[in-house]
Amino acid sequence: MPGGRLTQQERQQIALGLADGLAYAEIARRLDRPTSTITREVMRNGGPTTYRADLAHRATERRTHRRGQAAPRGPEASPQPYGRDPEAVHEYEETFTTVLLTSGMPAMMSRVMACLTLSDAGSLTSSELVQRLQVSPASVSKAITFLESQGFVSRERDEGRRERYVVDDDIWYRSMMASARSTAQIAETARQGVGVLGPATPAAARLENVARFLDFVSESTAHAAEQARDILHTKPGTAPDNTA
Repeated sequence: MPGGRLTQQERQQIALGLADGLAYAEIARRLDRPTSTITREVMRNGGPTTYRADLAHRATERRTHRRGQAAPRGPEASPQPYGRDPEAVHEYEETFTTVLLTSGMPAMMSRVMACLTLSDAGSLTSSELVQRLQVSPASVSKAITFLESQGFVSRERDEGRRERYVVDDDIWYRSMMASARSTAQIAETARQGVGVLGPATPAAARLENVARFLDFVSESTAHAAEQARDILHTKPGTAPDNTA
């Protein structure tokens, strides 16, 4: 299996594969590359719908040039716990950040969220985030304020009275429940339109179908999140009774 960075020709093959609707695994098989390499390449360069080989290649060259000029970053220069490969960890953090970014989370918020999620403690101080991400304290503060408003992080004081930003085990549960409530609200608004537009009209029929669909999605999401919540508190290698 070839190693090293993707070539421009390989990026062109990725773009062609995406245009043909191929899965990442199939594109990876054709290029004799790991699926994770293809996933990371696509997600950090706009996602499957906007990926362009020429832009991706130039972006990679710019990143490589900047890394060559910059001083070693904390995570890349320091040994990783548990024998982890520092470069692999850094690459994965970029992939995770890009996925959050393409889901709609702003760029700096995505970087901070990824950094917190991938830390073993699940919490970092402002100075630790500044050092790891090589950004300003103001950027961290703004990102934390946004993430806290969305229920993704909370604040704690450690023994030294320093403020720590924490991602707890329930953040994804709360996110799913918030999404379910938002979907239910759209369904209710759509159903209100049925009376306004007249039950026998095509527009009203469309809104009624939208409302029924979103009702089902909202209820299913909330039900699934409730059922699966214990998974977030389960240690690896075990399964909660209700999800076995």
